[in-house]
Amino acid sequence: MPKKFKVNLNPKWCKSCGICVEFCPKRVFEFSKDGKVRVVREGDCIGCKNCELRCPDYAVEVWEEEA
Repeated sequence: MPKKFKVNLNPKWCKSCGICVEFCPKRVFEFSKDGKVRVVREGDCIGCKNCELRCPDYAVEVWEEEA
C-alpha cells in the first residue's frame, strides 16, 4: 500500500515566495489567482519534504498519514 502524506501550509507564515512551487517534483503547490501559494494536489505528495526543508518561513509541514 503506497504511503500517504499530509501537507499543511500555514497562511500566516507563508509569504508566497514560490520556492515550494518550484521545488516540488509532484506539483503539489500552485499559485492562486490572487498570487498566494496553496496546496492543490496533496494526494500526489511523495513525502520528499523539499518544500518543508526549503521554505524560509517554516510555513510548510509534511508528515506521513497514519494508515
